[in-house]
Amino acid sequence: MDKIIITISGTLGIILTYWFFLMKKEKVFSGGESIDIIVEGGYTPETISIPRGKTTKLNFLRKDSNSCLEEVVLGDFKVRKTLPLNQKVTIELTPKVSGEFKYSCGMGMYHGKIIVTE
Repeated sequence: MDKIIITISGTLGIILTYWFFLMKKEKVFSGGESIDIIVEGGYTPETISIPRGKTTKLNFLRKDSNSCLEEVVLGDFKVRKTLPLNQKVTIELTPKVSGEFKYSCGMGMYHGKIIVTE
């Protein structure tokens, strides 16, 4: 009986792990000329879509006192900005190429993604 319970529990654990990490659909937020990103335990929205060749303002508002989130780094765009608590920081981007570009906190623990479309 113990072996059956352990086998069922293990199988359910594998299925739930697979679903949580691999089947999770990311929500892509498409904004206009300005997108507000809330920084609280990560980035919301986490994935944004912006047009190539058009200037877009990313407005970061940090509400989390976690020191890891004090900075945002957009490595592909060579941008690194300090995010003071409860103050909006605007980053203007005019991407020249299409693709997916990651951004993160200063320590690389929290991540987001910018999708540049045609």
